[in-house]
Amino acid sequence: MTRFLIRRHHWATLLVGLPLLFTPLTVACRQLNAPASEPPEAVKPTLAGVGIELPTRSDLPVAPNGNHYPLVPAKADNTASLLVSIETALVDSDHDPAEIPQLAHQQQVIYRVLSHNPVLSEAVRNRLPSRWHWVFDQHISARRSFLAMHRGPASTTLPAWRIQAPAPQEDLLKAYRSAADATGIPWEVLAAVNLVETGMGRIDGVSVANAQGPMQFLPTTWAEPGIGRDGDIRDPWDAIHAAARYLVRRGGLNDIRRGLWGYNNSDHYGKAVLHYAALLQREPLTYRGLYNWQIHYAASAGDLWLHEGYAAASPVPVAEHLKRYPHSAPPQPAKPN
Repeated sequence: MTRFLIRRHHWATLLVGLPLLFTPLTVACRQLNAPASEPPEAVKPTLAGVGIELPTRSDLPVAPNGNHYPLVPAKADNTASLLVSIETALVDSDHDPAEIPQLAHQQQVIYRVLSHNPVLSEAVRNRLPSRWHWVFDQHISARRSFLAMHRGPASTTLPAWRIQAPAPQEDLLKAYRSAADATGIPWEVLAAVNLVETGMGRIDGVSVANAQGPMQFLPTTWAEPGIGRDGDIRDPWDAIHAAARYLVRRGGLNDIRRGLWGYNNSDHYGKAVLHYAALLQREPLTYRGLYNWQIHYAASAGDLWLHEGYAAASPVPVAEHLKRYPHSAPPQPAKPN
């Protein structure tokens, strides 16, 4: 196995409005109450000037962006070591922002793989420094909450979606914070809803229930007095503000779980959103990683990566998709020499 090196550089420009992210949160935000235990004090980056080696193989097909599907090390020790390096880099304000997208995708795939394998997941957790246990638990619990929502056979077709680049992360952050200031719904909750609904706007498509736009509103809900307010259901700013107003209407200021139930009638959905919101509440720079997560779709051939640029006007058979985009499939173990 060959490996490539991601080097660290100074990050001179922080997120727009970053100083505001560390100000005390509102009363509503303190009511997030993620299902996991109370986190310990914030983890501080410990790596300084150290490179991060991501696993790679020369036989893997690459996506249009030049990257292959992230590999997860077979051994728990190696996965734990890699995860610590990535988690540290993602919340290190000095890390080169150009490297964040690839690190974030690697992080995302590690958690998706581990969520399906309790034995390996526990082995990796046991090898992490204790200060990372809470972060690990939030990610694994969020992913397993979503898995609990989807039972039955995996789909043999891919949806009629277009996967696009999301709005700039600074613009989305401004929208979350503006909507939070206007309504009292924590910005972390709005970001988490945007993440789980459409990958922060990467998915451009209509759900089977006819939900639309980056926050997946039904047109009938959007048209309710005080929700859409004659805005554009597909515009991130309008949709994020409408989502905040809708969560208020459904009781989110008194009980955010109740508001999220109104958004999606599933306790699992609410738990997952609050796990991600808790990560953002504890360490706002977590946003950089979550913003760069890619779209994956659980299909009959595995957890398929739908790269930015994927477009289908109608459902596509999985086999047909993989012939055209072999990089989309999870890598198989390397063949022995």
